[in-house]
Amino acid sequence: MATVILVRHGRTTANAAGTLAGRLPGVKLDDTGLAQAVRAGERLAPVPLVAVVSSPLERCKQTAREITRVRGERIAIDTDRGITECDYGDWQGRPLKELGKEKLWSTVQAQPSAATFPGGESMTAMQARAVAAVRRRDAAVEAEHGPGAVWVAVSHGDIIKSLLADALGMHLDLFQRLNVDPASISIVRYTASRPYVLATNTHAGDLSWLAPPPAKKRGRASTDASTDAVVGGGAGPSVTA
Repeated sequence: MATVILVRHGRTTANAAGTLAGRLPGVKLDDTGLAQAVRAGERLAPVPLVAVVSSPLERCKQTAREITRVRGERIAIDTDRGITECDYGDWQGRPLKELGKEKLWSTVQAQPSAATFPGGESMTAMQARAVAAVRRRDAAVEAEHGPGAVWVAVSHGDIIKSLLADALGMHLDLFQRLNVDPASISIVRYTASRPYVLATNTHAGDLSWLAPPPAKKRGRASTDASTDAVVGGGAGPSVTA
């Protein structure tokens, strides 16, 4: 079972200005966002990553580059359109204060499954293509690198919220209960039985526990319950520091 680390891009000039950037070109990290991306990279430095995948939008690629740069090793950054920003259509580029007066705004807040952005995509379509892209990529990572593999997906706030909602078994209409800040780290482990949400919206803390344990020697065949939920909560990861 592979593990995906979901990283939202750092703060952008549009975030700071209160503008819905959407898929507009030229939206980049501001100085705060760059510093946030560096901190995320420092947290991820002890984790052996097998892949870094980014939304094709510049702010995500900038964040991904900082994550790999901090590591001091060359990791190719792949892009995946499946985890790109929601297509907000006619809403993109407009101030959030102005959008808050639109009738659709209340639908986005209370019943996002019924929301379709004018000239853009629906939020259900957004979630469907993001979940499909991440699950497909996760399966490919595990097939190539083994069940202990860890990889990073750098994406956007609503995309990551929709991925977490899916992993938690939440209806899309409840996904506004989740918060995903710029450069925050969330973690999901997919298994054959269910996804496990290991962390959401974290900004600090040691992540070295994500390193896979040494491979066990082959012995007598036994029932593999490694993907089962531990009754009582279990002992958690080993503390090494």
